[in-house]
Amino acid sequence: MKKCSLDYKSGGYNLESTGVTGNRLISLIILITLAYSSAIMSGEKITNKGVAKYVGRVREPGRKYRRHSNFYIGIHGYEWTESLTFFAEQTAQLMSLSPHKLPYYQRGRRAENLIKSTFAL
Repeated sequence: MKKCSLDYKSGGYNLESTGVTGNRLISLIILITLAYSSAIMSGEKITNKGVAKYVGRVREPGRKYRRHSNFYIGIHGYEWTESLTFFAEQTAQLMSLSPHKLPYYQRGRRAENLIKSTFAL
């Protein structure tokens, strides 16, 4: 629960600065809870599929604990797949210049598909 409240405060929600009270505050907290839960579930699915390393540095030498939480992996997994779509043309041009990198590209595309499948309804 400590991590949850930390994400609420520093995760970009700026809950304190909204200035809302009463039912509006309760509605906002429920909405944030749904978004937070969705990101965590997506992050867990991405991690279980073994492709979290494409989204963020999951393990680092000398670190006892993971660098990024499932919340982070869930949020940035979506952003990562969107950036691949945005840069698709540039990626195709680069691949034509470096055909020997095709196996790495294909691994990344497979990871992209696995990550996108976690967002499917």
